[in-house]
Amino acid sequence: MTEQPPPPGPGFGPPPPQYAPAPPAQPPYGYAPVPNGYAPVPPQPAPAPAGPEFLAVDKRNAVVVDASGVVFELSGLTAEFRWPEIRGVHYKASPDGKALMVAVVHVDGRFYECVVEARPRARLQEWFPQLAWVLGHYRPMG
Repeated sequence: MTEQPPPPGPGFGPPPPQYAPAPPAQPPYGYAPVPNGYAPVPPQPAPAPAGPEFLAVDKRNAVVVDASGVVFELSGLTAEFRWPEIRGVHYKASPDGKALMVAVVHVDGRFYECVVEARPRARLQEWFPQLAWVLGHYRPMG
């Protein structure tokens, strides 16, 4: 003889009809019903293709040139210039020969400049061919 377990007491099983949640209301005419769950994740933009990069940095300022354009960091403030909005990029040594001066000319004619100290001073001579090569890659002459 097998014993049957006692039937479940109150509090088990589905709630009585008076305590069940109300069915969702139908959306007004012309609107799509709200889907249950989370919205689909939108596709993420593809990362910029890898290419050569140039970086010059000192205690306060930095210049970055890469596939997206030119970025200046000036005492914690960042200015980004994308290639389509750049008319030209110029660079030279500072008058005392201790820093790299890089200028971006915007398509509307505005001019932006960043100065990065080269320590040791010989680093400036390393930066010039690197910067020339990277700029030539993204902005070939002709």
